[in-house]
Order: sequence, then structure tokens, then C-alpha cells
Amino acid sequence: MRGEPSCPKCGGRVRAPGLFADSWQCDLHGTVHPLQPVIPPSVEALAVAVGRTRVPVWMLWPLPVGWLFTGVASAGDDRSGGRATAVACSGPSPLGGTGELLLVAEELGVGLGARYAGIPGPDPGPQICGGRPPNVKVLAAGRPTPLWHVAGSPDDRAVFAGEACGLWLWAIVWPEMSGLLLYDELVLTDLRDAGAEVDLLPCGALSPRLLG
Repeated sequence: MRGEPSCPKCGGRVRAPGLFADSWQCDLHGTVHPLQPVIPPSVEALAVAVGRTRVPVWMLWPLPVGWLFTGVASAGDDRSGGRATAVACSGPSPLGGTGELLLVAEELGVGLGARYAGIPGPDPGPQICGGRPPNVKVLAAGRPTPLWHVAGSPDDRAVFAGEACGLWLWAIVWPEMSGLLLYDELVLTDLRDAGAEVDLLPCGALSPRLLG
């Protein structure tokens, strides 16, 4: 699963800072925060992402019965720190079968959430504006946080987005009908603030969604 950093917006190759640029560069998107290689899920891998990030690492916490942590991705480098995180987990869907949830926290313009959502990016922007009421609410770091359904994503998933802690929060669910999970007012915890109980986090196989 290891490899080279890539563009968080398109997955393409990026060039490291050098003589002609002091930032990571994508031929298509210019300056980007590099998406680090995804590695198999483990408590140790999660600790690395938590330790280097400048944005929340959102997780359903405690995990619902039967749900597993299935991987983490981050965009950024050692110099600037993580500017986006994506945490994957999976478990029983409300309508049967297995559901998958990806929670993305990111700064404006990073584009990782839009890539996983399958929509033009880099931000949800106008799609969650317009004065309409939110579709769902979650409790993020103890605060009621409205999320809006984001239109235009592929039919295999449901996408919600909003703002938490001054940053974008995306909740992307597969399959689409598993989006009903979001209507239960889920509790999200920033794992930077979690205690030693994270060491007992149940881990599953790496989610292929993180590699998409």
C-alpha cells in the first residue's frame, strides 16, 4: 500500500519542493498539499496521522456495535503538517448489509473531500448554500453541527458536508441508502482529544474507498 505522495484532488503524481518551487506541485492543479501514501489500518498508523495533523481527525466514537476502523489518509507534509484527514470505518448498514463511512476534515481548497465524494472541487461551496435548512445534524466535538446533502455525486454514495471547527467536514457513505445512518445524529470525536481507549480501537481490512 505504500508509494509516493500524490495530488489530493486528482490522485496524479506530484513534484516535491526543489530549486524552482518551494511547495508540492501537480501538473494539473499547481500547488497542492500532497496526499500521503495510505497504509493498512492500525492503531499505530492512526497515531501517526493524529500526531502530525493540523486539522481534526473525526471518528464515530465510540464506534457503533459491529463497526471497525478501516484506514486513515492525510494530505500535507512534515513541514506544513496535515491539512486534511480522511478516516474510514465500516459496519452494519441500517437497511442490512455493510455500510462504509468516510469522514473528511480539511482546510479550504485542499480538495480531498470532493475527490472522495466524486464531485468537482475543491470545496462543496455553493452546493450547501442558498439558505435551505440542513438535511442532518451530527455532534462534532460536543457541538451540534449541521450538514447538507451535496448533489451531483455518483449514485453509489451519499454525500453530506458542512463546517466544524472552522473547517470543512464531509461525511461520505456507501452505498447510497446507508446515508440513513446520518439521520441518527451521530457523535463524532476529534481523535486528537481522545484518551488511551483509542488503543483498543477495533481494526478491519483497509477500505478500498481510501485508494479511489
